[in-house]
Amino acid sequence: MDKLNNIQVFCRIVELGTFAAVAREMNLSAMMISKYMAQLEESLGVTLLNRTTRQVSLTEAGEVYYFRSKQLMDDFSELDETTSQLGRQVKGLLKISAPIDFGGLYMIPAIDAYQQEHPEVKILMTLHNSAVDLSKGSFDLSLLVTDSLDLGIVARKIAKTRLGTYASPAYLAKHGKPQNIDALNGHRCLHYIDTPHKEYWLFNDGQGEVKFKPNWQFAANNGRALCQAAALGMGITQTPEISAANYVAAGQLTEILQEFCMPPLEIYATYLQRRFIPAKLTTFVDFMVKYFDKMGG
Repeated sequence: MDKLNNIQVFCRIVELGTFAAVAREMNLSAMMISKYMAQLEESLGVTLLNRTTRQVSLTEAGEVYYFRSKQLMDDFSELDETTSQLGRQVKGLLKISAPIDFGGLYMIPAIDAYQQEHPEVKILMTLHNSAVDLSKGSFDLSLLVTDSLDLGIVARKIAKTRLGTYASPAYLAKHGKPQNIDALNGHRCLHYIDTPHKEYWLFNDGQGEVKFKPNWQFAANNGRALCQAAALGMGITQTPEISAANYVAAGQLTEILQEFCMPPLEIYATYLQRRFIPAKLTTFVDFMVKYFDKMGG
């Protein structure tokens, strides 16, 4: 059992990149993680990791050992999942990554509805807008708002949204309503950072995609914060429709430049393809597809 524990520690060091990160994840000291690695390397008689003050890298032997160890750990995980499902009760911990706005606005009631049916499934949801590498094992499922997908993952569409451009009625009354994309140059802009299109706003002029680089006055990585700023008259923002919907319904924001909108973006539930997909994952994804379909997503 000690050997298996040491192998698990080794795999997580490779996947997370540092001893400190693994120590935090396992709630252990970095010294204890170093001890586990020393025990493993001593038992094998080879060095698996190159260590410097700033980074950890695999030796040639380490690369071979990690590949087989990862397969072994996946097999053990699948064995546990398969056996636990013989009791026909879906249970376990499901780790989800979701975009800040979509996760914060829509996932809580969806998760509540799912757990009404599967109360033995614990869900840990992390909200951020950065893409995650599912192969590192930190997440079972990643929700993505995108128009392109990486190879090697399973993707199920659960909803869709589109980018819209919004301003408050008071701002437009004071500064005028821009009639085309270039007219945005004369306006205060509120920019959504940490998105796939980075420093640009995206439009379609009828000929294809047009990128506009705003000279922004305020930026944030949260669509609701930007909508609030726009509702206060701070400027014009481009954000997913799902973030602005409540502000538009309340009359606090008005959509502009609708004729230059990009096609809708799909929202996917993505996970790694493997031989055995645990029931906690398949039931959750199936539930999300049906849940958002009923919402008109």
